[in-house]
Amino acid sequence: MATEKEIQIRAPNMATASFGIRGTAPFVQLRFSAKVQEGLLKKHMEGSQAKKGKKREAKDPEALFEEAMYLSTDGWRGIPASSFRKALVSACRLVGFKMTLAKLGVFIEPDGFDAEDGTPLIRIQGEPALHISHTRNATGVPDIRIRAMWREWAATVRITYDADLFNEVDVANLLMRVGMQVGIGEGRPDSRESVGMGWGTFGLVGKK
Repeated sequence: MATEKEIQIRAPNMATASFGIRGTAPFVQLRFSAKVQEGLLKKHMEGSQAKKGKKREAKDPEALFEEAMYLSTDGWRGIPASSFRKALVSACRLVGFKMTLAKLGVFIEPDGFDAEDGTPLIRIQGEPALHISHTRNATGVPDIRIRAMWREWAATVRITYDADLFNEVDVANLLMRVGMQVGIGEGRPDSRESVGMGWGTFGLVGKK
């Protein structure tokens, strides 16, 4: 005879901890601007029309500098909260913790949202400056990139975590590894396309 089995699923055991961080190297940001998106959409809508004869638009460094940054609905500059979440998940490779579980176990509480597209943001403290660097496009053609650079910066990161997977010390140590070995933003050590530029690293300055 079939026997009945009682299935018990525990309620989520979530906790939140806040950590102060301070940059140990410049933080550099280059967002995919609305203007670039509009340009790509226009090209798709035009289809296969020839580019011959089209005038190349002049670059405005100051405008590109402003477009490189995220601006909240309250007027402050921010870092996408997803940058920290992705970095925490990536850092799990260093300690042998399953990244698939980490995706379900750590979340970043935003300080606000981007005024343009609603991206959740962490407020950054510090003053940005225009930064110009040389690069090469996918075709190998030399080009320049105009980015925003914070030479000195700090932030408060609030992490909500599954307390059945991590404890607060685990989360602090994981964030410490992010700051030293993974980084955030452009040119970080864990860059997908290179070994980074030495940017985007940080240290913990205490629990908030």
